Amino acid sequence: MKLFVVRHQHEAARCPARNPEMGVMLLQHLSAANAEKHGIRIHGEGVLDGQHTLFLILEAEDDAAVRQYMAPFAQAGTVDVWPASPCETVVTRREC
Repeated sequence: MKLFVVRHQHEAARCPARNPEMGVMLLQHLSAANAEKHGIRIHGEGVLDGQHTLFLILEAEDDAAVRQYMAPFAQAGTVDVWPASPCETVVTRREC
């Protein structure tokens, strides 16, 4: 399993949280149990207040699995996926 950092952004006018049903659906999609069904482990998530920007730290087999999992978010805005490493791994490799 590999580590990834994901950023989802959307315009305020397209915010899924404005629609109660859509908000509930996205929260269910982000649940640990649902993520596991997609072969994803969520290490952390957070939304930047007032920025309509969600960050996730995910573990998955590859970026294709992450992109497939993030497909519902891509309907509302952009999804960026970056490969990442735990800090301990970077320090051990002595590279940044």
